[in-house]
Amino acid sequence: MTSTDAAFAGSIPAIYDRDLGPWLFEGYAREVARRAKALAPRRVLETAAGTGIVTQALAEALPQAEIVATDLNEAMLKVLQARVATVAAQAADAQDLPFEDASFDLVICQFGVMFFPDRVKGNGEARRVLRDGGRYIAAIWDSLDTAEPAVRIARTASDAFPDDPPSFLSRVPWGYSDKARIESDMRAAGFESVKIETVQVSGTLDAKAAANGLCQGSPLRSEIEARDASRLQEITDAATRALADLDGKPTTLSAHIVTATR
Repeated sequence: MTSTDAAFAGSIPAIYDRDLGPWLFEGYAREVARRAKALAPRRVLETAAGTGIVTQALAEALPQAEIVATDLNEAMLKVLQARVATVAAQAADAQDLPFEDASFDLVICQFGVMFFPDRVKGNGEARRVLRDGGRYIAAIWDSLDTAEPAVRIARTASDAFPDDPPSFLSRVPWGYSDKARIESDMRAAGFESVKIETVQVSGTLDAKAAANGLCQGSPLRSEIEARDASRLQEITDAATRALADLDGKPTTLSAHIVTATR
């Protein structure tokens, strides 16, 4: 993990939300909200909530529940608060949560665990704030080769800098896909009951949005700019061309959904 791997600031949050939300996150947000609704929790904590895509789905699925949404990045929370005004939102580090022990029925973290510098500690904090019998639901991307558009964008960025290829996509969001490792980290955090399901979600790809979202709305942007900021738009355009044959067509993503019980 580098200092830029969790850098969601400046224009990145708005681009992330607009261009990556529909393709990458909304389908899994609905899936996680469906699972949350079945548990009928009274008090829910979301960590690494980002711009509130999951938060909104949770608020719609659980209108009677108290929902607290947290994220480390203030800029992301500003987008979240504009989207979902009915939940409590606050800046918080998932590895050092400012909540009492056993104070939530459900903790949710969609595509955030991969960014934790210490995943066992982050999972342990989720367990600490759960009541006995409470659930922790974490969505974690499968391997990069299960997301063809991301593979092509990663290859485009690497081709632009062959002597020093950006590695963010394969190293962080799609770099924590081994189920044995995920389960081991959950158990090391104190969870004895851990269930991992691999779930596929399909959606229609917008090539320009996907390319712009990953190249300019994720920490990949920081890697590109660190090498040559003047080439950001050039590489984004090249990534769009690399996705041209997928534009407007159904694409499938794969992620692991972990349910751990305290």
